[in-house]
Amino acid sequence: MEHKLFVYNSLSRKKELFVPLHSPSVGMYVCGPTVYGDPHMGHSRSAITFDLIFRYLQTLGYKVRYVRNITDVGHLENDADEGEDKITKKARIEAIEPMEVVQYYINRYHQFMNMLQILPPSIEPQASGHIIEQITLIEKIIAAGYAYESNGSVYFDVKKYNQDYHYGKLSGRILDDLLSYTRELDGQNEKHNSFDFALWKKATPEHLMKWPSKWSEGFPGWHLECSAMSAKYLGDEFDIHGGGMDLLFPHHECEIAQTVASSGKEAVRYWIHNNMITINGQKMGKSLGNYITLEELFAGNHKALEKAYSPMTVRFFILQAHYRSTLDFSNEALQASEKGLQRLFAAIKALSHIKPSGESGTYVTDLQQKCFTAMNDDFNSPILIAHLFDGVKFINSVKDGYETVGSDDLDLLKQIYSTFVDQVLGLKDESTSESNSQLIDGLINMVLQMRMDAKNRKDFAASDQIRNELVKLGIEVKDRKDGFDWSKK
Repeated sequence: MEHKLFVYNSLSRKKELFVPLHSPSVGMYVCGPTVYGDPHMGHSRSAITFDLIFRYLQTLGYKVRYVRNITDVGHLENDADEGEDKITKKARIEAIEPMEVVQYYINRYHQFMNMLQILPPSIEPQASGHIIEQITLIEKIIAAGYAYESNGSVYFDVKKYNQDYHYGKLSGRILDDLLSYTRELDGQNEKHNSFDFALWKKATPEHLMKWPSKWSEGFPGWHLECSAMSAKYLGDEFDIHGGGMDLLFPHHECEIAQTVASSGKEAVRYWIHNNMITINGQKMGKSLGNYITLEELFAGNHKALEKAYSPMTVRFFILQAHYRSTLDFSNEALQASEKGLQRLFAAIKALSHIKPSGESGTYVTDLQQKCFTAMNDDFNSPILIAHLFDGVKFINSVKDGYETVGSDDLDLLKQIYSTFVDQVLGLKDESTSESNSQLIDGLINMVLQMRMDAKNRKDFAASDQIRNELVKLGIEVKDRKDGFDWSKK
């Protein structure tokens, strides 16, 4: 089956036919988390969006190098060029090393991404591990005449760049408007213009994360890391750069400027941005009291939550909206997603019990084509899900005897739901996982009760054999006076 994939390019503001630079290989770079706090719902939407894209490109047969960075240096308070580094601030408050903060939240991020069935990227570089590459990039930008040193810091000269290129082309901003609306910042006197941004910042004596350079002992600006690391792992030109809509300006706009200034050409062919999650129509934020972490969401211990929601319910909820649409959180919507997911997996289970009868028709083949067509239209997961639920109605009609399905169609139905539910949407049946776990636990308890019976009969040989076999399987047994305890190693 031949596929023509169309993706919405934020740069051209239209859908474009996806033609990889090095077919059948695809290079994709996505801005990952700044690791100074627990992952929240906003993190989940971006991660699920690009996981969907990663999965679907692989389903189409592309070899994808997916690079998702970790920001662990240079991201200052209020996303400005002044103030304290967010990770350094966390480390100072907790009286630990900054890299302890980084490692703790990287581990937490991975833990919750695994729960959401997010596939790991091909490469996950950290900004702090690529200081040399960032310094080299700054030197290229200075040599090209688009940056200047000031009191040990280095700033990008936006006005000079805009004379030769177009600063603001991604976000649609005009430089004169930026000049009018940019507020005065501390350290403004170091810059030629208020909208110039930092490539390198001289560190204050108390700043914990700093490195030597020809300009000063300091640290790279926040925007620099992605330009340096994408070039290192994907080359001077690559296919897809993604991230949340909130990164479109200034972060991605600055990335374009840095790359063009250093190489004379743009690196990215398709810019893709996911939209935000709102709560009751309001943007999520700590100051508004509606900020929900994934841990709170899964445990149900936030005041905005009526109950706990499972990782697959959250994933399904997010996939039911197109990635470019605003997604509004509500308990009602999550509970509807929970019921819908149960209905979907009930139909998939029913497929394994249906016996083929009659001749194959065109419905199932048409269903498969509709599913691919939906995903080929800018990864339209809500339309895909709608088609899958049309298929659920057909499956239930076959199960109840109102429809028949031929052998070939039944095999194709199983393939469709395996491909699009498991492989593309990344959904798993949590009830099956839970029931399997309960079954295993029950069997272990039954075997240990048999061991207790053997001990009571003074058949110590049988008792020891059961215990030894369980240990081989990773089951640790502790005897008590009135019974036993066990745990999985």
